[in-house]
Amino acid sequence: MKRLDRLVLLSFLPPFVVSFGIALFVLLMQVLWLYMDDLAGKGLGALMILELLFYRCVGIVPMALPLGMLLASVMVMGNFGERYELSSMKSAGVSLLRVMRPLMVFGLSASLFSWYCSDTLIPISNLKFGSRMYDIQQKKPALRLEEGVFNDDFQNFAIHIGQRMPDGKTVKDILIYDHSETNTGKISQISAAEGEMYVTPDGRYFVMRLRDGYQYVQSVTSGGARYPFVRTAFQGYQKIFDLSEFQLNRTSESLFTTSRQMMSAAQLKVAADSIRIDMDKKATSLSNYLVNYIHILRVDSTYMRQQEHVAPSEGQNASYYVDYMPAPNTMLAIDTAGKGVARKETDIRKAGSFMETIAEAERDNLYVRTENIVRSVLSQAESSASLLARLEESRVKHVFDRHSKYSIALACFVFLFIGAPMGAIIRKGGFGYPILVSILFFMLFVVITIFCRKVAESLILSPEAAAWIPCGTLFPTGWFLTVKAMNDSRLFQVEGLGRAVRRLGSFFKGFGRKKGKYTVPG
Repeated sequence: MKRLDRLVLLSFLPPFVVSFGIALFVLLMQVLWLYMDDLAGKGLGALMILELLFYRCVGIVPMALPLGMLLASVMVMGNFGERYELSSMKSAGVSLLRVMRPLMVFGLSASLFSWYCSDTLIPISNLKFGSRMYDIQQKKPALRLEEGVFNDDFQNFAIHIGQRMPDGKTVKDILIYDHSETNTGKISQISAAEGEMYVTPDGRYFVMRLRDGYQYVQSVTSGGARYPFVRTAFQGYQKIFDLSEFQLNRTSESLFTTSRQMMSAAQLKVAADSIRIDMDKKATSLSNYLVNYIHILRVDSTYMRQQEHVAPSEGQNASYYVDYMPAPNTMLAIDTAGKGVARKETDIRKAGSFMETIAEAERDNLYVRTENIVRSVLSQAESSASLLARLEESRVKHVFDRHSKYSIALACFVFLFIGAPMGAIIRKGGFGYPILVSILFFMLFVVITIFCRKVAESLILSPEAAAWIPCGTLFPTGWFLTVKAMNDSRLFQVEGLGRAVRRLGSFFKGFGRKKGKYTVPG
């Protein structure tokens, strides 16, 4: 490795690590706030929190890499320009592209790593994160018994504690309502002057040892007869609660594999093709359904499968199967709806319409049957149209996510040709101008990506084009900035703009004098 390449890389890596870490942290906190309500009060351990954070970190790496590349390249080239090192390199005959060559190699490696994360690591991490979050959302909040508040965390029990001693175990004025047998008409209540509560060493049970109390039981039969009210005094009473409902249960991860966030690019392609086939099948099914009513149509046998006749075994017949046949319907088409009703003895060639050949007493019945046919066809068509719209939206999302894996990976390389030329042009290092420039371009990229996703889901633009528009928009910007930096030209020529304004003013002034020359005096 040449000294120039080593210098550029050693100058680039520390800012990249810092900027990538900052971007990762900011994006992670933004995502974490969305799940704060699900995590709070669940009594999760530190290892579980770290596990969730790790899974989310993997998921936002493809978005943090472009921002890190952009910020680090602006800082490095800005430092070179501010210390006149870039000018010295150009004076020695080293072009800007030659200076950027090690950054290009690094940017290409970052793009490949981003694609690997999107295609391999992120589906796995999303699967782990999704299953863990589902388990956490299903988990009850951690048990907390507070003074003067009824606690109903335990199923079918309500517990009230009047006072809790500083040792955390001794409690006074305890009241427990038992609703576990209310369906049989049994009402139970326990009150005690004092007691203690603790969790068993294995963490499976919560124990309350009560002293100096009473148990009240009243039963009512289904017929309305009442049993005697029973009050029992006790010196000591022990109530044990099962804590298994507060534990985190692990759900099988196979239940979440059908979500597109858990799919690789190849799986997304297969899923999109399957959705397309389902849409064709549904459209074919609707067409075959209409054959029952419109006899000029023909049955589409594209998705019908027949099993050839085979030699029947003893006691069996040859089998014949047809898949996706139209639903059987006994209604007749409108043009044959008159069959089975009383007909007039009229020459059909002289009749003005088909209804004139039907007896008047049967016309109302025929109208009702026709309305039922039309209503059935419209209902089937509306149902099919709604289902096809949902399938098409799902297919668009699968295709967009598949192409986004490639476009976001390419953004790492494209942002390099925006950040490095901008740093060479503004010639400012540090975190001031680089952060401002990076945030502007990155926010532009995010806004365009979100807009294109919405446009694709609205079926206004194809999902393939929508996924590549953000990179296609930033690529000309990077090419323009690179050309400007290579030619050592300013980003905006203020002097040229001033000359254009003066020329425009002179043109309008001369046009006014020319117009006044031919004006006829009053």
